[in-house]
Amino acid sequence: MKHVITVLLATLVTTGCGTMNPKDFADSSQPLDLFDYFEGHTRAWGLFEDRFGKLRRQFHVDIVGTVDGDTLVLDESFLYTDGEHQQRRWTIRRTGKTSYSGQAADVVGEAHGETGGNALHWTYRMDLRVGERQLRVAFDDWMFLQPDGILLNRAEMSKFGIRVGDVTISFSKKF
Repeated sequence: MKHVITVLLATLVTTGCGTMNPKDFADSSQPLDLFDYFEGHTRAWGLFEDRFGKLRRQFHVDIVGTVDGDTLVLDESFLYTDGEHQQRRWTIRRTGKTSYSGQAADVVGEAHGETGGNALHWTYRMDLRVGERQLRVAFDDWMFLQPDGILLNRAEMSKFGIRVGDVTISFSKKF
């Protein structure tokens, strides 16, 4: 038992050392302004891989963003390659110069985000429908603005601290 506890503590310590921080990207030459980027129409293409790297789902999403003061509303319309449609509405509030909070119907509590340079770090818990059941997972989401208005998103999904899969999305204003 002592060996198991030592391995768990070592894992926690080493995984905590490599964590990125939005401030690491503060010197970027093209800063990400979440409200400016998502105002209007945006399209994205994405995929979900399970924890073994097996591609499980692909999708595209059309997003309409509306800004009103310190609030951004994102109306998202997903279409999966298996024909399933899904809607989500995010309401995101600017809570500081580089900080945000957000809510959506399937998000548990509030999402919290922080920008730095071209990066956004976004964390939240979500009730995800998988077949006929609901699975509560945590998202650790990173977005990076690239040249030509491309926004790359890599999200790790976990349950009880164990990685269950990854979502990769590419957003574009030009389509």
